[in-house]
Amino acid sequence: MTRISVVILNWNRKSDTLVCLNSVCELTLENIKLNIVVVDNNSSDDSRDAVNKRLKTLLRVKKNISFEQVKNKENLGFAAGNNVGIKVALKNKSDFIMLLNNDTVVDKNMLVDLLKVANEYPKAGAFSPKIYFAPGYEFHKDRYSADEKGKILWYAGGELDWNNVYGANRGVDEVDNGQYNQVVVTSFVTGACLLIRKEALEQVKGFDEKYFMYFEDTDLSVRLKKLGWETLYAPPSHLWHKVAQSSGIGSDLNDYFITRNRLLFGMRYASLRTRFALYKESLSMLTGGRKWQKQGVRDFYFGKYGKGSWRQKK
Repeated sequence: MTRISVVILNWNRKSDTLVCLNSVCELTLENIKLNIVVVDNNSSDDSRDAVNKRLKTLLRVKKNISFEQVKNKENLGFAAGNNVGIKVALKNKSDFIMLLNNDTVVDKNMLVDLLKVANEYPKAGAFSPKIYFAPGYEFHKDRYSADEKGKILWYAGGELDWNNVYGANRGVDEVDNGQYNQVVVTSFVTGACLLIRKEALEQVKGFDEKYFMYFEDTDLSVRLKKLGWETLYAPPSHLWHKVAQSSGIGSDLNDYFITRNRLLFGMRYASLRTRFALYKESLSMLTGGRKWQKQGVRDFYFGKYGKGSWRQKK
């Protein structure tokens, strides 16, 4: 029996979390003992009570699923919030830990398909499935027919542009016609859904909490590779993702954390030439960037990480 913990982080998105939990509780579990760990990032709504009530109802007849919920005293962000759940999962002696966004809906065979790939590739430490846009959440909603909705790719592996220090999801916006059905080594696994071996997680020690949110999964992937673990894109396992529900695409929050964390990530891992280019770009951004881009640059140079200067209420 394989022991797996799935860690789901929630902050003021009760309805999304409940839908996600509904799908998780319908997962096919063949020789799997599943523990659901919900980490509440100090929500101001009634998320915690609603989650407890829903899970108690759902799990009355699920003998191989257990659950627990942890409430943080403050919003710790994506990185530190998930690390709280990771510690609980490791304490439960899980063989694998899955980190899953609460704005996702999983295919019923997602976990057994991921585990099959993990067993076939013992040198790989972390795995992400094929991820579709949830219908209606596509970047280009008017581009697709009704029959194509639910088959639009958001992630089919990740590619890193080291010259510019940007990550891109392979296949994004494409209709899935089977073009990404092979298991391949990927530059990064995505924090939207990743399965990681206990041994790899114990070595890499979870997310770097300096990031708070954004680039933490890419940083984790690079550190895993430096430790000798491969990271894999692992179809046919798949799920649907309501993209950018918590942060908002193109928002001030995006500007701040992507600007600061891209500098942090690039200055750590990129070539000397790229780091010099990032330095010049950051100086230009200080004079010509948007408000929160400027603040992100300042906070990077002053070493103000974690939540940093971000205080806007969302």
